[in-house]
Amino acid sequence: MGNVGEEELSQIRGEDPEVRDVPEEIKRIAPWTKQITVRGIVASLLIGIIYSVIVMKLNLTTGLVPNLNVSAALLAFVFMRTWTKLLQKAGIVSTPFSRQENTIIQTCAVACYSIAVGGGFGSYLLGLNKNTYNQSGVGTEGNPPGSYKEPGIGWMTGFLFVICFVGISALVPLRKIMIIDYKLTYPSGTATAVLINGFHTSKGDKTAKKQVHGFMKFFSFSFIWGFFQWFYSGGEQCGFSSFPTFGLKAWKQSFYFDFSMTYIGAGMICSHLVNLSLLLGAVLSWGIMWPLISERKGEWFLKTLPESSMKSLNGYKVFISIALILGDGLYNFLKILYFTGQAMYGRVKKKNPETFPDDSNQPTNELQQDEVFVRETIPLWVACIGYVSFSIFSIIMIPLMFPELKWYYVLIAYIIAPSLSFCNAYGAGLTDMNMAYNYGKVALFVLASMSGKDSGVVAGLVGCGVIKSIVSISSDLMHDFKTGHLTLTSPRSMLVSQVIGTAMGCVVAPLTFFLFYKAFDVGDPNGEYKAPYALIYRNMAILGVEGFSALPQHCLQLCYCFFAFAVVANLVRDVSPKKIGKWAPLPMAMAVPFLVGAYFAIDMCAGSLIVFAWHKINSKKAGLMVPAVASGLICGDGLWILPSSILALIKIHPPMCMNFLPSKT
Repeated sequence: MGNVGEEELSQIRGEDPEVRDVPEEIKRIAPWTKQITVRGIVASLLIGIIYSVIVMKLNLTTGLVPNLNVSAALLAFVFMRTWTKLLQKAGIVSTPFSRQENTIIQTCAVACYSIAVGGGFGSYLLGLNKNTYNQSGVGTEGNPPGSYKEPGIGWMTGFLFVICFVGISALVPLRKIMIIDYKLTYPSGTATAVLINGFHTSKGDKTAKKQVHGFMKFFSFSFIWGFFQWFYSGGEQCGFSSFPTFGLKAWKQSFYFDFSMTYIGAGMICSHLVNLSLLLGAVLSWGIMWPLISERKGEWFLKTLPESSMKSLNGYKVFISIALILGDGLYNFLKILYFTGQAMYGRVKKKNPETFPDDSNQPTNELQQDEVFVRETIPLWVACIGYVSFSIFSIIMIPLMFPELKWYYVLIAYIIAPSLSFCNAYGAGLTDMNMAYNYGKVALFVLASMSGKDSGVVAGLVGCGVIKSIVSISSDLMHDFKTGHLTLTSPRSMLVSQVIGTAMGCVVAPLTFFLFYKAFDVGDPNGEYKAPYALIYRNMAILGVEGFSALPQHCLQLCYCFFAFAVVANLVRDVSPKKIGKWAPLPMAMAVPFLVGAYFAIDMCAGSLIVFAWHKINSKKAGLMVPAVASGLICGDGLWILPSSILALIKIHPPMCMNFLPSKT
C-alpha cells in the first residue's frame, strides 16, 4: 500500500530496470540522509521560534491564523542564502544550498510552529484554566467546582508529546495513493513547491533577490515601528493601538485602526473575501447587534449582571459566534464527506484502473517527480508499529494526566482516527481546507455529553485535543509530501524532518505560550489578549453537558437564525452562478469579530486594500512581491514581541501614555 520500489515502478511503466537511464537531475540529488543537515535543523528551529511567537499572538488575540507555509519557505531561503554568502566572504567552503534542503527546512519549521497553532493554547487547553472557568459561570450544572487545570510548562509539554506523534504515522502508508495515484493538488503545498523551485533556478535568482530585498526592507520597518510604538503604550488603552481613528464613539465600539503590522500582513496574505467577511461580521455585531441588545438590559437579562457574564451580553457574543462556526463547519464537513465519497466511488467504479494512466502523455518532469517519490520507500511495518506504539502510550498516559477522560474513550478515538484522518487529508487535497477543528468539535460534544456533568467539560476539551491533533497533523504531513514530491525531495527525509519539527514544537510552543501568559493578561475579555476561542470551546463543552438552559433570553432563537444564515451563505456560494456566489460571505470569518471586536478586521482590510491597489498599479510586480512584503511585516512585528515580552517580564514599562479624551473633558 503505497510502498512501490524502483523495480516495480519500472515494470509499471514497461521499462527494463537494467537498461533504464536515470535522468541527470535525479543523479545530482543528494541521498535522503544528506538532505537533512545540522545547519538546516538550526535554521528550522530559529524560524519555528519566530513563527511560534507570531501565531501565538494571533491565536491569543483573534484566533485567526493565516497559512504561513509559503512565508516559511521564503524565510528559510533568506536564512540559508545569507549564511552561505557570509561563509563565502570568509573564505569557508560550504555545501551548496539545494531545493531539497530548502524543502526540509520549511517542513521542519512548519511542523514546529504548527504545534503553536493547533496545540490548543488559544482554545481547548486554555479553556481548562481558572480564568476561563470563572468567565463561564462558576458552579453551574455544566461547569462544576474544580473543573479547571492551570497552565504549566511541564504538563503541557508532556501532553503534546503524548498526542502529537500519533498523527505522523497514521497516513504514511497512503502517501503514494494520495499524491501520485489520485493526483490531489494540495494547493498550499503546491504553492510552496513552486516558490522553492523558482528560488533554485538560474531565472529564479533574480526574482529571489528582489523578494529577499523586499522582505528585509519591510521586516526592518515593521520591527522599528513596533519599537517606536512601545514608548507611547505605558498604560491601559494607551498608544497607537488605541488610536480613535474614526472618533471616540466608534472607538468605544472597537472600530479603529490599531496600526498592527501583523494584522496588515495577514490581511495581505488572506483573500479579499476573508477580509470583507471579517468587516461584515464586525459591522453586524459591534455596529448593530450589541448596542441594540445592550438597550434590552433589564428585559432580556438582569441589570445587575456584569457584561462579562454568560447570562448577560457576553452570552449572546459567545453563543452566536458558536452558531456561525458550527453552521459553517457542519456544512463544509458534510460537503467534504460528500465529495470524498463521490470521488472514491468514481474510482472504484472506473474500469481498468491504472497506477499511471497513459504515461506516454505524462510530462517528463512529472515522471521524474513520481520516480523520486516512490524510489525511497517507507516500510509499512514502520508506520504500523509507530501508530500502535504511540497509541498505546497515549491510552496509558492521557487518563493518568486527566482522570476525567477514561482510557476506553481514548482507545475508541485511536481506532476511528485513521479513517477521519483520511477523510480530512483527502478533503484538504481537493479544497485546501483543513477541517480538523470540526472533527475536534464533534468529539468535544460527544465526549462532554457521554462523560456526564461532573467530568464532561474536562473530558470534552481533552478529547477534542486528541482527535484534532491526529487529524490535523496527518493532513499537514500530506501537504508536506506534496511539496516534497514537486521539489524532488525524498519522502524519508520529509518524514524525519516532520518528526524533528514536531519534537521541537512540543517544547517551543509551551515556552512561547508562557512568554505571553506571564507577560500579559491572557484571557481578559477587555484586554488585547482576549483568547476568544478558549471561552468558546469551554462553553461548547458546557452546552454538551448542560443543554440549552444555560443561554440568556432569546439567545437560542438568535443562534438558530445565525446557524441557518451560515448554511444559506455556503449554499449561495456553491450553488449560485460564480458572479453572485463569489460575493457570499464566509461565516467562519464573520464569527471571529463577534467576540473579539472590529479593530483587527479594519487592519486586515487595510492589508487587502494595499494588495488591491498594488495589483491595479502593477499586477506583475504585486504577484511577485506581496508574499515577501506581507512576510516582512508579520515577521518584523513578531520579532519585536520577544523583546517587548522580556521587558514586561522584568518590569520595565513604556515611559509615556498616549491617550485621547473628549474636548470637554
